Amino acid sequence: MTYAAYLASNKPSRKVFGMAGTLDTARYRAFISDALNVSPNDVHALLMGGHGDTMVPLPRYTSVNGIPVTELLGKEELDKIVDRTKKGGGELVNLMGTSAWYAPGAAAAQMVEAIVDDQNRIFPVCALLQGEYGLKDVYLGVPVKLGRRGIEEIIEVDLNKEEKKLLYDSSDSVKGVMKVLDDMKLF
Repeated sequence: MTYAAYLASNKPSRKVFGMAGTLDTARYRAFISDALNVSPNDVHALLMGGHGDTMVPLPRYTSVNGIPVTELLGKEELDKIVDRTKKGGGELVNLMGTSAWYAPGAAAAQMVEAIVDDQNRIFPVCALLQGEYGLKDVYLGVPVKLGRRGIEEIIEVDLNKEEKKLLYDSSDSVKGVMKVLDDMKLF
């Protein structure tokens, strides 16, 4: 959807981005807060990649008020949370019979506030990568700084070999969907 908006808008890519990473990260934080019985406000997390089963929650970059989540939850429980996060959108659709609407609206509102108020807040958003993370010409969820010009900066975190592979696999999946749109020759 973000790629289609970019093609249709004729705007610079720093002004055309998606909120799926913000929404997915909120879901990831909620699952961790439930598992630990703590406020989601105390959970700080990073999730990258595409929106769906190939997203990449990053426990190594997840903490609860500065305490690494890997010190609070075992690997097996974290793996279950990561898997549930990847499938969380489908879980909601099955429960509600429709797609979520409040959470995406709340995520988009946070992003708009960061832009309108020039807050330079860091959010995971769907951004066009042009060499970041070794990826090019793909819209993918990555951490960015949002301010009055939209994406002020794409932030590159250091990923280990396994995390890079997951991100590249996610990128391949997203590129496949982007190609379907390109092949439709709508733009």
